[in-house]
Amino acid sequence: MFRSMASKAICAGLAAVFLCTAAGCAKQEKVRCSNTYLDFFDTVTQIVGYETDEEVFSDNCDAVYSLLEEYHQLTDIYHSYEGVNNVRTVNKNAGIAPVEVDEKLIDLLEFSKEMCSSTGGMCNIAMGSVLSIWHKYREQGIDDPESAVLPPMDKLTEAAEHCSIDDLIIDREAGTVYLADPEMSLDLGAAAKGFAVERAAELLMSRGVADGYSINIGGNVRTIGKKSDGSDWAAGIQNPDTDSEQPYVVRIKLNDMALVTSGNYQRYYEVDGVRYHHIIDPNTLMPLNYFDSVSVLCGDSGMADSLSTALFNMPLDEGKRLLSGMDGVDAVWVFPDGSFDCTGGFEELIIDENFPRRK
Repeated sequence: MFRSMASKAICAGLAAVFLCTAAGCAKQEKVRCSNTYLDFFDTVTQIVGYETDEEVFSDNCDAVYSLLEEYHQLTDIYHSYEGVNNVRTVNKNAGIAPVEVDEKLIDLLEFSKEMCSSTGGMCNIAMGSVLSIWHKYREQGIDDPESAVLPPMDKLTEAAEHCSIDDLIIDREAGTVYLADPEMSLDLGAAAKGFAVERAAELLMSRGVADGYSINIGGNVRTIGKKSDGSDWAAGIQNPDTDSEQPYVVRIKLNDMALVTSGNYQRYYEVDGVRYHHIIDPNTLMPLNYFDSVSVLCGDSGMADSLSTALFNMPLDEGKRLLSGMDGVDAVWVFPDGSFDCTGGFEELIIDENFPRRK
């Protein structure tokens, strides 16, 4: 039984059962089922699976729902939940005391510290003090466009003094998290969705799913194997120009992999006709405009999520150098002039392309 009022399950052609009359038996064909939720991470979640039995799909969705609900609550920085110590709890206790948290949150925080190190600080979950300022000014600018202004740089610079990842103290044995700087705060927006998607994929595989499933949370896509009939999963890199009649930059094969995009075209506001998006460079404390979007393809959705943010804040050559030291990680960069560039591994998976290559 699905627990979301916003969810809907569609199983196309479940009546397509082929009777084996000669042997007196029934043979069922796997068909496409899907379920959609609006409950997690302020975006749409869709699960697609190919099953012979609708109840199996329903049970798998219920298990994933429960897991995603946990991660949604644990990583929330704005709301509290009864009986749950989450990131908001940790932030409120900065400089005061360690907070005992669920092991799932410790796993995510440790992973995020590793990604901060491997990207040279370009994906830093300890930037909450800076991001909260931008969030406030962005929301005000969206609500009242005529009065939209930029955050004062001196305010951002002061907040940036409280963004050291080293002040995030994790004690796995004690099960606690402590922010040593009383002025710092965490923001897991660059990691939480991808990490949760990967854990959901692991959960499905632990329940016997070997192929034929995909999970999509707000564009963070993870497939398990191929489709059950052996055909390829396909995914499109969204055109950043959302008013265009052409929806995709390129389409690629996406079998047993994750694809995550960071872009400037969904969460932004404008000041004096200039767009300021939500991806903030740790060095300049401003949104950069090297690209309209960066998409990362690899076997781990959490890694893809973190890397897409980091690469968005790096010049193309620096981003390619970073990826050259990582096995099985590829990317595509979409530029403001309507062209794109990509790594060799990404290029091998392209089905068709609608944008020109960058010269």
